Amino acid sequence: MIAIVDYGGGNLTSVARAVSHLGFTPLITGDGDRIKSADRIIFPGVGAAGSAMAAMERDGIDLAMNDAFAAGIPMLGICVGCQVIMERSEEDNAACLGLISGGVKSFPREMPVPLGGHLKVPHMGWNGLTVVQDHPLLHGVKTDDEFYFVHSYFPVPHDDKTVFAITDYGVTFTSALGRDNLFATQFHLEKSGEPGLLILKNFCGWKPC
Repeated sequence: MIAIVDYGGGNLTSVARAVSHLGFTPLITGDGDRIKSADRIIFPGVGAAGSAMAAMERDGIDLAMNDAFAAGIPMLGICVGCQVIMERSEEDNAACLGLISGGVKSFPREMPVPLGGHLKVPHMGWNGLTVVQDHPLLHGVKTDDEFYFVHSYFPVPHDDKTVFAITDYGVTFTSALGRDNLFATQFHLEKSGEPGLLILKNFCGWKPC
């Protein structure tokens, strides 16, 4: 059973539909005991880090996530789920789960473009990845694959060993990171077509060492 963490955010049904499409059984739940007893955990994300953390702390989901990580349960964060695994976010100045050392920063409100004009924030649309370190979840990802992003903030890990892919959007930012039994993407797997489904399928069969 794959638990999809319900902390009051959006996009849960889309993630569950993608998991079902791949032939696995999803359970959308905000119950800490069910989360800890799952075979795998997906923490999807639409919303803000501060409200997500407040909801998790209210319902005890934060403790369940920490226990699940310590127990070695495979975990996957998506978008906001990629941010709250860090120690602190500039968004709402929120203290986060601290599963990976580092913080979350915002894009500059205006970023100069070499040919003139300014890039828009939030970063919204399709972009590629540069894989900087092999990971089982990235097996099969091609250099011309593109993924769908919607975000104004991005993770900034302290340890380069936790960075697996980067993306350029005026600034170069970490777009996939992980540690031990945890992996996370700043882009939306469930909205990224076949390349996104490939990473999700890799997660569903992943057996961390």
